[in-house]
Amino acid sequence: MKANVAKILIILPCYNEEQSVGNILQQLKNINVPNCEFTALPVNDASTDNTLAEIKKHSNHYLDLPENLGIGGAVQSGLKYAHENNFDIAVQMDGDGQHPPLELIKIIAPILKNETDVCIGSRFIDKEGFQSSFLRRAGIKFLSALIKLKCGQTILDCTSGYRAFNKKAIEECVKYYPKKYPEPESALHLIKKGVRVKEVPVKMDARDGGTSSISGFRSIYYMLKVSLAILRVK
Repeated sequence: MKANVAKILIILPCYNEEQSVGNILQQLKNINVPNCEFTALPVNDASTDNTLAEIKKHSNHYLDLPENLGIGGAVQSGLKYAHENNFDIAVQMDGDGQHPPLELIKIIAPILKNETDVCIGSRFIDKEGFQSSFLRRAGIKFLSALIKLKCGQTILDCTSGYRAFNKKAIEECVKYYPKKYPEPESALHLIKKGVRVKEVPVKMDARDGGTSSISGFRSIYYMLKVSLAILRVK
């Protein structure tokens, strides 16, 4: 390994993403940033479709979880891998096609410059690309207000799962990371632990396939659970 080359792990949590994960892995092979070495790590969260087979077509490097841990457990598994293998940066991006791979360059840039410890890709700064439904945006604004109430910092896109972590943030996430619907709570938890968190504008797409785990009555459950989790953070 050459000196001053940043080792970057791209964590792709996947649950029933057979329609999109192969295309994402192919696109990630074309990412090229000077002095950066990228490794994609799909994390198959006990999918019940052909996600694992699709992953194997495109990569020999993956985690295959023996049981479904949920998004938080899958992401933390990848973060533990990053910690144990001495990666400098870990990038979380969805396996459903919502996060264009080239946008990750914008997310890692502030970390490479040591401007922050965690960088979140936000849909709501420049308001370009897929913006989600009105009700979801309203819910995100509510959660953002709760986070600001608790720590004084505004995170506009607090539910964004497109984010990057440096070694300090990875170490904190290895110690604790929420298991379900983790993004808003984890952002607040990290800020409370003295981890620098910032947002940068990115464009996102609608998902390539599959269905969201947060829809219908589940969206109400999500809001209640995450709101209570945020209020409990000390």
